[in-house]
Amino acid sequence: MDELIDILHANGEPTGVTAMKSEAHQIGLFHATVHIWFYTTDGEILFQKRATTKDVYPRLWDVSVAGHVGAGEPIVGSAIRETREEIGLAITEHKLLKIGVFKSVQKHSEQLIDCEYQHTFLSELKVPLEKLTKQLSEVEDLKLVSINLIEKELTNTEIAAPYVPHSQSYYNTILKKINSLL
Repeated sequence: MDELIDILHANGEPTGVTAMKSEAHQIGLFHATVHIWFYTTDGEILFQKRATTKDVYPRLWDVSVAGHVGAGEPIVGSAIRETREEIGLAITEHKLLKIGVFKSVQKHSEQLIDCEYQHTFLSELKVPLEKLTKQLSEVEDLKLVSINLIEKELTNTEIAAPYVPHSQSYYNTILKKINSLL
């Protein structure tokens, strides 16, 4: 789905310009996204399998919830909206713990250059997996993975193949912070 987004300078500061997401991706304009990682007190992390129709990384396991920040939309408001849309879970701002903003540049093709500032949050998942509702246009499946297992899988390149190839430092930051909360 195409949407209007705010364009950022390469240092993450607002430019005051908006563009359609498709245009930003076509020419590599920086923009903001949100990533929300849900975890359980049992030491599991919620992963979503990206829909087959996604332009990048279809059918790979990824962050629990992610999406683009709409033009003029507050970052936290975007995180709350994306969570409701993608997994049918209503959360509030005080349930989100912001752990950082990560710069990511991915050149998928000559026509798809994704330059993001990923505002990343953690949130405790307090409902059973079967109570979540997948947005079928975005999410093919959901699963909980133990932190111990995911740490092993992400360090083995053969096993890590079904996961979106975020940088190892990004994954390490997420796992370390979740472990500190348990």
